[in-house]
Amino acid sequence: MEMDRRVRFGTAAGVTVAVFLLYLATLSPSVAMWDAGEYIAAASDMGIPHQPGNPFFLVVAHAAGLLPFSESYAVRINILAAFCSAVAAGLWFLCAERLLRALIASPLHRGAAAVASALLGAAAFTVWNQSVVMEKVYPLALVGLALISWLMLVWFDTASTDAKRGHRLLVLIAYLTGLTYAVHPAGLLTAPAATLAVLRHAPGTIRHWKLIALTAVAFMLGTTPFAVLPIRAAHQPYVNESAISACESGTIAAACTFSAETMRRLQGTINREQYGGNKVLERRGPLSAQLGMYWLYFKWQWVRDVAGQMPFVQNLAAVAMLALGVFGLVSLRARAATDSLRAAHRDGHLWYFGALAATFTLLLIYYLNFRYGYSQRPDLGFDVDREPRDRDYFFMWTFSLWGLLGGLGVAALTRALKPRVAVLAVAAVALVPLAANWRAAERNGQEFTTAWASDMLNSLEPNAIIITNGDNDSFPLWYAQAVERLRPDVTVALSPYLGMDWYARQLNRRSPIWKLSNGALDSVPPMREFDTDQQFVHGGITATIPAGIMTRDQELVLRAIRDSFPARPLYFSAGQYHSALGLDPYVKRVGLVNKLMPEPVRESPDTMRIGNDWVDVTKSLALWRQYAGAKQVVAEGRWLDNGSAVIPMYYAGVGQQLAYALRAQGRAAEAEEVFALAQKVAGVLQ
Repeated sequence: MEMDRRVRFGTAAGVTVAVFLLYLATLSPSVAMWDAGEYIAAASDMGIPHQPGNPFFLVVAHAAGLLPFSESYAVRINILAAFCSAVAAGLWFLCAERLLRALIASPLHRGAAAVASALLGAAAFTVWNQSVVMEKVYPLALVGLALISWLMLVWFDTASTDAKRGHRLLVLIAYLTGLTYAVHPAGLLTAPAATLAVLRHAPGTIRHWKLIALTAVAFMLGTTPFAVLPIRAAHQPYVNESAISACESGTIAAACTFSAETMRRLQGTINREQYGGNKVLERRGPLSAQLGMYWLYFKWQWVRDVAGQMPFVQNLAAVAMLALGVFGLVSLRARAATDSLRAAHRDGHLWYFGALAATFTLLLIYYLNFRYGYSQRPDLGFDVDREPRDRDYFFMWTFSLWGLLGGLGVAALTRALKPRVAVLAVAAVALVPLAANWRAAERNGQEFTTAWASDMLNSLEPNAIIITNGDNDSFPLWYAQAVERLRPDVTVALSPYLGMDWYARQLNRRSPIWKLSNGALDSVPPMREFDTDQQFVHGGITATIPAGIMTRDQELVLRAIRDSFPARPLYFSAGQYHSALGLDPYVKRVGLVNKLMPEPVRESPDTMRIGNDWVDVTKSLALWRQYAGAKQVVAEGRWLDNGSAVIPMYYAGVGQQLAYALRAQGRAAEAEEVFALAQKVAGVLQ
């Protein structure tokens, strides 16, 4: 018996609302580590994030950020993530309900199994965790993938009886594929499955050349948001990666907007030229290790055993979900039926979702071509090349889809049960990840990243320059400056980006730190090799740089010192970047940052040498008492992302060093105060 249309769509809406409320209950109140700061800062003024630029996300996120749902801009964008994933859950419900019509006669049983399918995907750890903070653009892309899948099911029901409507649906699907591609390249993941299913279900379609031409045009129209990138780039927003527009002077003109150079830069952005593209034939890790990485992340989804206390339960849940998903696909096989049309539909369903499952798993694993995962095979240590963080988020759509397939498998296994008993069975399965993942996936109270950015920026003197090292000591600062309007006087110079010519030009235009023209900046080579030690002399600084290779970013940092220091204070963030430049004798620790001094640092009542570092004890203690980051780590009581744990752990190291200095000065009570908090931070992270 077919479910009433109003009941079906009403239930889908109910699923969407329920999942949305779940995500709101576990929503992050702020920005997160990694790319969240970059993307939210870009959304605030329609900036350009890293390649491929994600233009349709920018349009949607900027509009969402204008809605007065919260005083916090970050929360507004996080709500968008929650809403998108909730809509995707509603769409998966519609897909599951349609797929189960030939298998489950009872509307109650079928509806419950479809709800379970949606919830299994929505409560998968990575889906949930990525839906309560906009750390990536994936929730919006997931909506596109789920919507296309549902429209494919509508097409199966339409193509045989209403060819014109079927053709219109294919054109719409092509347009949505292009639009989803403008969110993220994953938008293409449904294309192979859709193509295969169309050829299988309606092979005559290939003879409709006008239809093929229309779908190609529709796809191209869907990708038109990419035109946003050079247009916005020409306006020089705060986040303007890759400098896509050749209009770099701040003056917008047709000659540069529509120039060959702008088109070249746009093409390079779409192709992720900055990252060397993706040369899949040059394998960055053994295929066995890449499959192992996927299996590790798959195990995380259904019971996220963060503390490693329930490995058997986690493995059992993963094996069960894998089997259920496969069984769910098998259940789509056309069965003997008096209605040949229904059998044909079932055959098409299997071809589409079977191909989609293969594309979302095996093909995606091969295409992504990852090194060993950050948490994978810890016994190998760093004897193997590893990713800088766990990449489970790249499989967000995979785990969301597998929830759907697992729900189909549960439905198939319970089809012989009485409807009420079957409902209890599918509900029990659906509640497993919901209960097991709540603590791991939620982001309630996670405000460390904003505290970290504030602590870093407020450690600096007015009009300072800070040289940063990577995502987690840079993007939170971008967010703080662009969204919170905190310390706009500071110039944040991300050292890896200094290796790219556009970035140096951009920094110099915004707040000049080099007395060089754009042409002179561009002429700095990627690297220079020296056979002998080099001397860098500037005022009271005489630094010896060991023989070897000097990279472009290092040369530009030294030139920035020569052109801007000491008129502008210059700092280095966490790490030892300055050491490779021979600047150790001229750098002292001031709180979380390393300050460059105009002459060699010497011991004084305020400054002591602790190990290999000079520490300004007086200023560091004053800053330590103002910092919120260390206390926030302790208040949160956990840190799930091992790849970024070095940032909160930095507080522990800085605090311990400061405590040693205070003890050496005979200030035991103050030393104990600092050391106690540092130890609490370390305890959370161990």
